[in-house]
Amino acid sequence: MRTTILAAAVAALLAGVPVHAQDAPSGAPDASASATSDAGDAGTGNPRLARARAILDGLQYQQGNIAVPGSDAHFNLGPRFRYLDKAGTRKVLEDVWGNPPDDDVLGMVVPAGMSLVDKHAWAVVVTRTDEGHVSDEDAAKTDYAKTLQEMQEATTDANAERTKAGYPALTLVGWAEPPRYDAGSKKLYWARELSFAGESEHTLNYDIRVLGRTGYISLNAVANMGDLAAVRSGMQELLPMVEYDPGKRYADFDPSHDKLAAYGLAALVAGGVAAKAGLFAKIGVALLAAKKLVIAAFVAVVAFIKKLFGGKGKSGTVN
Repeated sequence: MRTTILAAAVAALLAGVPVHAQDAPSGAPDASASATSDAGDAGTGNPRLARARAILDGLQYQQGNIAVPGSDAHFNLGPRFRYLDKAGTRKVLEDVWGNPPDDDVLGMVVPAGMSLVDKHAWAVVVTRTDEGHVSDEDAAKTDYAKTLQEMQEATTDANAERTKAGYPALTLVGWAEPPRYDAGSKKLYWARELSFAGESEHTLNYDIRVLGRTGYISLNAVANMGDLAAVRSGMQELLPMVEYDPGKRYADFDPSHDKLAAYGLAALVAGGVAAKAGLFAKIGVALLAAKKLVIAAFVAVVAFIKKLFGGKGKSGTVN
């Protein structure tokens, strides 16, 4: 999916999980010092931190009813959330976090009153996939326990290639939130718990898919498992705030005119159809060989933000 590389970039700042230098994307600094609970004095005199703060301080957020260009939808955000448009989001993802350029991102939802350099912060990257109307006919008959087992096996099978490429082995621990589909609102959500080799703290990957007439909107959040309660509460609050515009809703599907997607809900949970495989290769993927689907391995590339805060690198020298 197009959103996964972006969600991995969110993890670079928000997850707060220590990583090794080889986990950083191409061009990112190779330090691995521990991040603090927030920026505080940890980055005093650090030019990278000063630049990041300057970019973040200059961002223009929106609140209330937001028409999201390119989504065929609007977000009716309550006071707990604020919205960052495409340009602002790309500044964060690319200029602050060093993520590869990507024009597909539509925006970002950030909890109000929360700093993006807080270790326990979380944010939601918004994208849209327009590959056809996704049928929900398999909603009631999908065995998500079996789906999870297949995903876990595929993740394990892919670890040889991951470690060969210099990335840590990944374990899909299980559902942090089992898949649930609201047939009335046409919204699917689930969360996964991930564990990276050598890391004591697990990573949370929380997903929402909002089905529409010709595709779906993706809302992706990445955080530490310790922040599950806060993220779950926030995502559940955000869930009803996203609605398609008239004429673009799921019920507006016209089978005589509109394209039907080649996959259903089970495929969305399992990983959907991966785009930009070249970019995924930079952070590692686990292939579901049997169904030729892809689940992104959300490598928490926090080496950049740890360099931002300063500290000791792998060699023990001060960076």
